[in-house]
This record gives sequence, C-alpha cells and structure tokens, in this order.
Amino acid sequence: MTTHEVFNQVPPLVGHDTADDPALLDGLAREGAGWAAPELHELGRLAGSEQATEHGRLANEHPPVLRTHDRYGHRVDEVEFHPAWHELMRTAVGHGLHAAPWADERIGAHVARAAKFYTWRPDAGHGCPISMTYAAVPALRHAPELAARYEPLLTARAYDFGLRVPLTKQGLLAGMSMTEKQGGSDVRANTTAAHPRPDGSYRLVGHKWFTSAPMCDVFLTLAQAPGGLTCFLVPRVLSDGSRNPMRLMRLKNKLGNRSNASAEVEYDDAVAWRVGDEGRGVRTIIDMVNLTRLDCVIGAAAGMRQGVTTAAHHAAHRRAFGRYLVDQPLMRNVLADLAVESEAATVLMMRLAGATDRSARGDAAETGFKRIALAVGKYWVCKRWPGHAAEALECLGGNGYVEESGMPRLFRESPLNSIWEGSGNVAALDVLRSLAGQPEVMAAFRAEVDAAAGADPRLDAAVRQLQVALSDPADLEVRARRVVEQLALVLQGALLVRHGHPAVADAFCASRLGGDRGHAYGTLPAGVDFAAIIDRATPKLG
Repeated sequence: MTTHEVFNQVPPLVGHDTADDPALLDGLAREGAGWAAPELHELGRLAGSEQATEHGRLANEHPPVLRTHDRYGHRVDEVEFHPAWHELMRTAVGHGLHAAPWADERIGAHVARAAKFYTWRPDAGHGCPISMTYAAVPALRHAPELAARYEPLLTARAYDFGLRVPLTKQGLLAGMSMTEKQGGSDVRANTTAAHPRPDGSYRLVGHKWFTSAPMCDVFLTLAQAPGGLTCFLVPRVLSDGSRNPMRLMRLKNKLGNRSNASAEVEYDDAVAWRVGDEGRGVRTIIDMVNLTRLDCVIGAAAGMRQGVTTAAHHAAHRRAFGRYLVDQPLMRNVLADLAVESEAATVLMMRLAGATDRSARGDAAETGFKRIALAVGKYWVCKRWPGHAAEALECLGGNGYVEESGMPRLFRESPLNSIWEGSGNVAALDVLRSLAGQPEVMAAFRAEVDAAAGADPRLDAAVRQLQVALSDPADLEVRARRVVEQLALVLQGALLVRHGHPAVADAFCASRLGGDRGHAYGTLPAGVDFAAIIDRATPKLG
C-alpha cells in the first residue's frame, strides 16, 4: 500500500567520527596534545559507530540492578549491569579515559584525556566511575603509602570488573561517598564517625545518602575522626577476601544517568584507611572535587556538541514546506545559535584542560587561573546545557520527543552536571571566595582576558562592564550569579576572538556580549555567517 511507503526520513546518525570537531581539534593542538590526534580519531570512529550507539541504548534500557543477598541468604551487595555497560567501560578504560594521564609524562596528557572523554559519548552514565577514578589519584597522593599500592592499578588500562581483593586485580576503579541526608553539599555537617584502631586503620559507622558508582573497588569518603572531618579510603573487599561491611541499602531512581548506579550506603564498622591528616578532609578532597568539576564542564560541552550535531544532521536531511530544514532562514538561525554556544563551551573546556595539565606540572600561574576559571566554567557551561538540549530536541519536532531519537535521554542527562560537585550557587560562591581570598587568581584571569584586548570592541566593552561590577562590593553575594555569568562570557569571548573561527567569534560577541539577540536560541542578528557556523556542526557520514 502506498500509505506504507517510507520517505523523507533522516538516515541514522552512525558511521561518522565524533572527533571530527574543528573546535576540539584546534584546542587539542593548541594545548599541547596534538600527538593524541590519531587515537582520538580512532575513538571518535568507535563512538560514531552503530555498535557503540546500540551499546549506549541498551545500557540505558537495562539499568543496573542491586542484589543485596544471594539465593542462600548471604549478604553480597552486588550491582549487576547489562553486557553493553561493560563494553562501554572496557573501551573507556582501554583508551585511558580514567586515571591513565597520571602515569603519562607526556606534555598534554590531561588535555588528550579531556578530548577523549568529550569524544566518547555513546552513553553519559558510564562516564561517572571513569571521572571519579581520574579524580581520585591526586587526593590519594596525600597518603603516599596507599598511593604507592593503589595508583598503578588505578592508572592501568585494564577493565577488571568484579568484587575481589583490590590488589589482586589487573585494574581498579574508584568511587566517591561524601554526602549525607542532613547536609548534602555541606559535608562539614556529616555525622559518619571514624574510630581509630591500633593497626592504623579506622572503623566507619554511618549512612551515606549518595554514593557514586557503588560497584567500584575503592572509595574516597569523608567521616568525623577524633581530630575532625577526615578523608578515608574504603575498599569493597578486604585483604582476606571478605566483604567490607559497606551495605548497599538501595539504588537511586534518578531522572537521568540511568545506566550508572548511585546508592545509599550504610557503613557498619567498615574498615577504612586515612588519606591526609585528621581534620583536613575537605582540603584533602578538594583536588578530587576540582577534577570532577572539570569533567562536569567536559560532559556538558560534549552534550551540547551531541545535541547540535544531531539537530544539524536532521535538518540537513529532512524536508518541510518544499525545502530542507537547513535551508530555511529561521532554522539556520537556531542551528547557528546552538553551534555558537557549543563551540564557546568547547574552547573553554579545552583551555581548562590545558590549565589542568600545566598545573599538574607545577605551573603556578596556570594553577591560579584554573582556580577561578574552573568554577566559572562549571557554573556557566553546565547551566547552559539544559536549555541547549531542549532547543536541539525541538529541532527534530515530535520525532525528538520520542525515545528512539536519543534526544530525551540527552535532555534528561542535561541537568545533572550543574548539580554534581556543587550546584550553581555553590560554584558561584566559590568564585567569590577565590576573588576575596586569592588576589593572584584574578590576576591570572585578567591576564588571560587581556591577551584579547583590542581584538573586538564588544569584548573590550564587556571587560569594562565586568570591572565595574567587581569594583562594587555591595550585595556581591546577591549578585554572585550575574557576576560569574559576566566572567564566563568575557572569558569565552576572549578565547573565541583569539582562537575560534571568525564567524563564530563574531556571532558570539554580537549576541552574548553586544546584546544583539533575544532571550531564546535562534535570535542571532541577521548579519551572522550562518553557513560557515552550521557547516562546522554538521557531521560527515561515511
């Protein structure tokens, strides 16, 4: 029957290289990791394959299941995953998306890892244990003896799933167990108690409200020791092969990130080892928090790129009202606006990755820049993603609202990064603390922005407005979000003017700094080079 003939349908977005991203590749070379391009493209082709896309779908269609007891009644506290999850994890670990850069002395190792984390996005959920393992290493180094034993396994490119004695495995994954019911982000309100033992270990008693990736091998957690809030390493399995009494009470039923397990955990005299001095738990864990914040920015930037490429691909192949959608002026405005936002996020993400790499090598100026810019980027890029995901979904119309398109999963994922590792308010207030207590961080930020002085009058005007906003201490906390937004836009504008495509930089400065736009996406001024911007966001199949 002719009514069953299928036409004017968009081909599947498979068979492309997700690393074929001009802003990403330019940043890779600029930040010292051009040597990683071949592996990045290899990973990009895997990410854009039909098989990886299917693994991502299956991992979310079949979320993890908690098994508290075996058939005989023994407590086991195991989390079962679909085989697709393990395939995704195997690829991520095998390509060093976890802690591998800490064992790589090449300049740009952390930049290469950031680019790969951005590129490998068939599923966002499995990025959680990958990110935490990456972030655990610098925190663990506060306990050199523990680091000497565990770091080689945390950095190993071997995915070795299962509950066994950690030091007998080929590779390890690390999780986090910080927040509690009564405190959330206010970890100083934690009540979990840590009791010291003569052998140097501690015993933990308490309840954690949100433990990320409870199937990991070891966890960094915070508890109240006699000397105050302290960081600890908690293994799932003890050296004699017995289960550490770290009881998984239930898995969280989350809005998104459904392929990944998050749990409530009860410590019932669980064995733990101190990491850092007693009473300095927050100071010890801050390195881990900062690196997971970096991954929040990377994940949000990657999500924006996935959204705009999906929308551009759809528009390039779908006809409506006698023309392809991509040829219709208003749709071109929407796509270009989404692409500008995406590239601004990517260029900032790569700059932060470069600062992380140089900071890890002892560069004091880059450490100061990272201190403020990471909190600024975490606030702004993560805040921009949900609206971006919603607009990208709308480009597909009703098809975008259907699960099979993948866009609902992307949309559900989008609010997470703004919440994880400190919500918007926490990040904004962290910026104010940096400005008040560490004048060198603002000097580093100004040096970065000043490098673009005179390149665009709209950027220069925005810098002057920012200086006025920062010079007035009145009600600064009330204005914190507005000030951090200004910091983010000025920084993104400076990076795009210096390093971005001219059409993207011009559109960004006109709309985000010059104010020549409306409040929704798709309100760029008429003089923008839509074609050049959209072409950079349209994936090339085959």
